[in-house]
Amino acid sequence: MDKRELSSEKFSRRSFLNCSARALGAASVASAAVSYSRILGANDRISLGHIGIGNRGSELDDIVAQLKDKHNVEMTAVCDLWKVNREKAAARAEKTYGRAPRSFQYLEDLLALKDVDAVLISTPEHSHSPVLKLTAESGKDAYVEKPMGNVLEEAKAARDAVLARKLIVQVGTQHRSELYPRAAHDLVRKGVLGEVSKVEIEWNFHGPRWRGRPEVKLIREEDTDWRAWLATKPYQPFDPQLYFEFRLYKDFSSGIPDQWMSHGIDLVHWFMDDPFPKSALAHGGIFAWHDGRQNPDTFVALCEYPQGFLVSYSTSFGNDAPSFTRYMGKQATLFNFGGEGSPRYQLVEEKGTHEDNPAIDAQRKAEYIQLPGDKGLPPMGMGDDDLHHMANWFECVRSRQQPHATVLNGFSHSVACIMAAHSYWQGKKLYWDAKNEQILDHAPEG
Repeated sequence: MDKRELSSEKFSRRSFLNCSARALGAASVASAAVSYSRILGANDRISLGHIGIGNRGSELDDIVAQLKDKHNVEMTAVCDLWKVNREKAAARAEKTYGRAPRSFQYLEDLLALKDVDAVLISTPEHSHSPVLKLTAESGKDAYVEKPMGNVLEEAKAARDAVLARKLIVQVGTQHRSELYPRAAHDLVRKGVLGEVSKVEIEWNFHGPRWRGRPEVKLIREEDTDWRAWLATKPYQPFDPQLYFEFRLYKDFSSGIPDQWMSHGIDLVHWFMDDPFPKSALAHGGIFAWHDGRQNPDTFVALCEYPQGFLVSYSTSFGNDAPSFTRYMGKQATLFNFGGEGSPRYQLVEEKGTHEDNPAIDAQRKAEYIQLPGDKGLPPMGMGDDDLHHMANWFECVRSRQQPHATVLNGFSHSVACIMAAHSYWQGKKLYWDAKNEQILDHAPEG
């Protein structure tokens, strides 16, 4: 599909999902697949392309720049529909690598480059799965931001395209690679908590999250391709607020589940080794910020898992009460103090009851999870710029081993978040049919 067709009245969900064979050509796909039959050596440069380079994309660029020498990588091509983002990304890459990257408005042009080994995908989240599918069909490895998908069939299609070609895909749930969560995960897997019956996640923020992006006042329709940005969604008139504040609009994002719950539930899946919920029930509403948003600013979800435990996830944007996560087992509780990404974990033994002994808390053995060389407690928050996740992906691109957050892990968190979002929108409990990979409004038979 050329860029004239991308901008045409005929652009549709079906054409987007199936355009790669026409755009890239069978010979290009076969050639790319052959290139991945070998393992890159330590002296082979990894040639990167980047599709969708907004705020998160620029952060990923910075992470790559910090790793470029150790991992021998170079950003050789950049792509963004908006002229401003595209030019900024090209200038940033030229300054970092000493030469200008190739710059494209349309992803099909970048994916057709035979010398690009792997691609970063940080487009708006409604296009994560469709773009990942096209990237896989071009035979390229990928780092795709989360959520991996928010439409079930699109997430399935992306997963299947990656698995069919045995590609190396790292999904951007970066806490799987950070050192403190990895240490906490190892303890949980050793059984120190005993039988876990409940996991509680509460992450809060005081403010109109995702509203007020300054780019809204800067963009002009003639400097982008609105129809291409809509991707698989039906046409509607150009809306600069939707373009940059898409997390507030239900046809493009679920907001809190897509952005925050995806991280929290992914850690639960990893810690508990239980990848899909049996059921999900959610509630919430717009209680704090009546600013035209369609997605809730206050949200609660309950997910039951096959192993026999309940996960509660809760977020309020109207109050910044202390955030936490706790895994509640019969032998111990694992506390995580702080919101998303907090490295402060504490293990507390479960001993006695408050009813029998009001002073029991002071008698319970408690210890913080620390790493060699720690001289104090880790902070209760961490930014999104940790290097370990990207470094893990680069290592796996060379070794062909699977990374910490695979496409299967991405599909799992996508299912949980899609179920929670649709439960909220539909006002009813939903169930996962694992055999047929369907979301049902009744428990599956058998």
